[in-house]
Amino acid sequence: MQVVYTHCAGLDVHKKTVTACVIIPKEKGGWKRETRTFSTHTNSLLNLLDWLLSFGCTHVAMESTGEYWRPVFNILETSVATDVMGVSGRAMLKAIIAGEQNPEQIAQLARGQLRSKQEQLIQALIGRVQPHHRFILAQLIAQVESLDEVIQQFDAQIEEYIRPFEQAVELLDTIPGVARKAAEVIVGEIGTDMSRFKTAAHLAAWAGLAPGNCESAGKRLSNVSRKGNRSLKTILVQAAWAASRTKTYLAAQFRRLSARRGAKRAAVAVAHSILVIAYHLILRNTPYSELGADYFERHEKPQVKKKRLIKQLEKLGYQVNLTEIAMAS
Repeated sequence: MQVVYTHCAGLDVHKKTVTACVIIPKEKGGWKRETRTFSTHTNSLLNLLDWLLSFGCTHVAMESTGEYWRPVFNILETSVATDVMGVSGRAMLKAIIAGEQNPEQIAQLARGQLRSKQEQLIQALIGRVQPHHRFILAQLIAQVESLDEVIQQFDAQIEEYIRPFEQAVELLDTIPGVARKAAEVIVGEIGTDMSRFKTAAHLAAWAGLAPGNCESAGKRLSNVSRKGNRSLKTILVQAAWAASRTKTYLAAQFRRLSARRGAKRAAVAVAHSILVIAYHLILRNTPYSELGADYFERHEKPQVKKKRLIKQLEKLGYQVNLTEIAMAS
């Protein structure tokens, strides 16, 4: 095989690591291979460069997933600061734009839980920031802050429009998973006059959260829900996912359905329940009343419960033989 380059290396680039393999000729013939893994922090990548140069490498070939081959984001790697545009992230970026180059000084600007990651931040902040980098960062932050200001203006306008319906918003805010923003969207989409909908089922169908009823010759062909109101459906599904992480009736419903139908369908079903609850809260002008996370267990029929528990034991690899005992009178 013809040797084209005698001192070369291959890099396998991932999100958090870079694995490098160097191959160079030995003095007495043959080839020497050495492999080493580096992190993608800027300081570690500089060590990679020094390591490659120590072998006299002249050419490097890279294999990468996605765009990880691009220069690593050497200001704030997301593995350290998950919210780069948060309070801490913005303070550090503005310090960099102002010309601060000391990683330790910049890391001191971290707030909250990020302060516990000082060493990681210092490593992440080591980089070669040039004037054109600072210019681009300044323009990007200006755009973000401009959008933040626009969002605040919209929030103020929404608050003004929603004020006459404040009571309905507060009622819906009592539903698990439905925070203030979600309550405002729901009220904004369905209003407070529930007489426009014959029943809660009618409202659910209008919103696109009721199963389809496509039938032919008495056979159901599809149960896919209709498109309905996209904005309303989206916020209700988001609320359903939030409710699934609580210790409530809605979370119990989610777990019960996801075991049989999958998480996505369960979320849509819980979104349907949230909308039905919202309909009745607005109609009756009453806050949400929690049924309890154990609601289904308390109302489960004995025979159904027995079959469910037997099935669970069988899945664990047990053979179940039941013997009925006489209950004390």
